[in-house]
Amino acid sequence: MSDNINSLLSSVQTGFKSLSVSDKYKDQALVNIKKWLTDSEFQDYKAQLTYLIENNHWDYLLDSFYQIIPFGTGGRRGEVGIGPNRINPWTIKSSVQGHSQYLINQYGEEAKKRGVILAYDVRQFFTNKFFSNELSNPVKDLTSKDLAELSAEVYAGNGIKTYLFDDIRTTPQLSFTIRNLSAVGGSMFSASHNPPDHNGQKVYDEYGGQLIPPYDEELVEEVIQNVKEIKKVDFQKAQAEELIEIIGPKVDEAYLKESVSLSLSDKRNIKILYTPLHGCGSISVVKALKRLGFDVTEDPNTSNPSGKFENITFNIPNPEVEQSFETPLKTAREMSADIILSTDPDADRIGVMVNHKGEWVFLNGNEIAAILTEYVLQKRKTTLKGQPIIIKTAVTTDIIREICKTHDAKLIGDLLVGFKYIAAEMNKLEKLNIIDNFLFAAEESHGYISGNHLRDKDANCAAIWLAELAAERKLENETLVDFLNKVYAEYGYFRNYLTEIRLPGAEGKTKIDYLQDELRKNSPKSFGKYKVTEMIDYLDRRPHLSDTDTSSKNKLTFYFEPIEGTISIKVTVRPSGTEPKTKMYFEIGSQPFDISEIKKIKSSTEEIMKDLEKEFMQACYKIIGVDFPDRGFLLFWQLPLNTKLKYFEIEPQIEQLKDELNKTTRQQKLDELLKFLGSDPIDKIDKAFQAKYNQSIKDYLQLN
Repeated sequence: MSDNINSLLSSVQTGFKSLSVSDKYKDQALVNIKKWLTDSEFQDYKAQLTYLIENNHWDYLLDSFYQIIPFGTGGRRGEVGIGPNRINPWTIKSSVQGHSQYLINQYGEEAKKRGVILAYDVRQFFTNKFFSNELSNPVKDLTSKDLAELSAEVYAGNGIKTYLFDDIRTTPQLSFTIRNLSAVGGSMFSASHNPPDHNGQKVYDEYGGQLIPPYDEELVEEVIQNVKEIKKVDFQKAQAEELIEIIGPKVDEAYLKESVSLSLSDKRNIKILYTPLHGCGSISVVKALKRLGFDVTEDPNTSNPSGKFENITFNIPNPEVEQSFETPLKTAREMSADIILSTDPDADRIGVMVNHKGEWVFLNGNEIAAILTEYVLQKRKTTLKGQPIIIKTAVTTDIIREICKTHDAKLIGDLLVGFKYIAAEMNKLEKLNIIDNFLFAAEESHGYISGNHLRDKDANCAAIWLAELAAERKLENETLVDFLNKVYAEYGYFRNYLTEIRLPGAEGKTKIDYLQDELRKNSPKSFGKYKVTEMIDYLDRRPHLSDTDTSSKNKLTFYFEPIEGTISIKVTVRPSGTEPKTKMYFEIGSQPFDISEIKKIKSSTEEIMKDLEKEFMQACYKIIGVDFPDRGFLLFWQLPLNTKLKYFEIEPQIEQLKDELNKTTRQQKLDELLKFLGSDPIDKIDKAFQAKYNQSIKDYLQLN
């Protein structure tokens, strides 16, 4: 090993000493960095890696190298970059090689003949602040299409027939096509609704669902332990040998036909604005709605496919985030639309806003789930030969449980988080020959499915039902909000709320693990005035089929003694399987009530929710040694914790800018101060600022 390599490794070892991270992470990162500096297969990455070391990017280096990207609830995805804990050509090709070996081990020659389906969305990585623009960079401008084509060469190199879509396609269509063409599996190259600098690979089984334990663990072991050589064949050569086949319109039509068959009503008198949030949903959702005769307009500002997600507030293309509707909302107002439908970049999740009495109302994933459950049971329960079946995950609203009781529907309702577990239950129903009684499944994160033609969440199904239900309600001078309020009055108001503590990097992972362990081992008896009656630890569920199974069960649910006006209060805590954060799911339920009381019920419940959130999360912050200001709860909820704390550090400097006489200079200094917040910085912090200064930042600094 050269003196230069030894010097670089010595620098890394010294630099890592400054980080408050477990030594096991530092040691593993050092091993991996050495490998990437010395092995010829990583030659293309060496220049940028050397640059990172020479510029002392220790946090970033540690996070990039301390592990191989694990499989989570949605597959393997994360930041694009250099290192085994980043998405790049090497990590994807090694994953595909492992997947190829796994498939051949499972299916033998059948794997090669039946083959795999590959799809990709609009993702593209440009660069980030850690890399040099002057050096060669194998991840610069890397697209989902690039990853799919690289992967096709590896599958083909292992003799596996590979079907690749001719252009961007949605995740649900991939799931459908695996079943439609009887493939042994498939891969979707996407990072779903993650930030713009992310990408990834979601691996699917022969049923069209994502791998569940222990099979996902077997795949991980194959990738980590048994990949000795990445086999590949040139793309053009593989096409000539018919190992790679391009697919398109024929399977598009088959998927569209299945989608429109889900329609439950012939009402169409609704004006819809649709946005794919710069993703690929226009090729599926719009086609399905138009085939059924709906009046659909695509938002001109957010319908172009683009990995920059440039016209989305915060550049976060996620229907769960209300601010993602801000740009299309302007168009919706101009055209007097009745509803806005949106989908994330790979069009498996859906969001909706409703023009309700002149005011636009955002519905969260649990509210959409409640609406669609009631709708399909009203429409379908009398047409079935057997008992209707509804499926949901444990963190999805329990109002579905009450709806199922009233409609005498069977609820499979305590599943682990991840749509793959819903898919697995559907497979069981199919084997029992009762899949025809399955009507609907939902997860709180805006994911829904119906039918038996695919095994992943599908925006088409929800888009069709929301549109036709909205049309039915419009005939009665009502909206989806009116329908939801009637559901609440009949079954009880269930207020669901999701928040998180986002802790990037290896140091963040250490805190995430510590928080979960402390809540488990030293379970609090109360959080402020909220007394814990029971804590359910899902790790107690047996058997544990694999490490990935154990990881999925790393979830705690706290049940609280109801207080006046409630019948149930619970909070579920779990580390995310795909992003560096701890997620908290809050739910408060009430008794059924007279609909005239709905404003009062909602208002009182909201007060309880805000109070419970502060009590619970302040206890969590205390566990990880953070003194968190109450005004911090007014900051944009998806900001990393360190970013939130940094805002309060620089807030006095914002205040001092009022003394700067030159308006242009004042604006420039503000922009520089807030640069760490990324896109639309003022929107992320303004509520917290106003709570102290009684003015918005722009008013306070006279920048309007």
